[in-house]
Amino acid sequence: CIAVVTGCTDPTAFNYNAFANTDDGSCTVVYTGCTDPTATNYDPGANTDDGSCIAIGNTYGGGIIFWLDGNGGGLIAAPYDQGAAQWGCYDIFVNGTSTGIGTGSQNTNAIVNANCSPTINAAGICANLTLGGFNDWFLPSRDELQQMYLNIGQGSPLGNIAGLSNNYYWSSSQFVAKDAYSPQLGNNCFSCWRAKYDQKLIRAVRAF
Repeated sequence: CIAVVTGCTDPTAFNYNAFANTDDGSCTVVYTGCTDPTATNYDPGANTDDGSCIAIGNTYGGGIIFWLDGNGGGLIAAPYDQGAAQWGCYDIFVNGTSTGIGTGSQNTNAIVNANCSPTINAAGICANLTLGGFNDWFLPSRDELQQMYLNIGQGSPLGNIAGLSNNYYWSSSQFVAKDAYSPQLGNNCFSCWRAKYDQKLIRAVRAF
């Protein structure tokens, strides 16, 4: 005697039952996509997550998403620090840097193109970085660092998933000729600045 075991007998189906010997019409075709309803690219028809979800805190594009622009793009933080270095260009005013979100890349280019000492500086380290298969990293602006802190750092409801230090980080935003903004992320001091010759931590970011 062979007992009747009903279920999905299609091995290509999402809910295939290897023990079933009688198909009950319940087979569901596998449809991959983003199954996280909080993600910007959520697919309500997907029944199998393919790891493509774009949401704050998710691993994507070589790092961790920490800001979304509402139009399908955003900013990604490198998964770890890139060491420490000087901001460079001490007592030289570098034209073209700003503090806002979306300015980190142009700030970095302005610093690199200024060609001032030391040649190995925070902006240059980020500009020359290849990580996760990407080479378009840059030194974040002051406000971009703030969003990193608030969304995946010490101020995040997700916890400090970026592993940010409590110490000072260089931003690509200049303050005056001798100083640049260097937020102390563990102390919520986003308008802090330090002398450009100081050695401060670096965390590269990239846009997508």
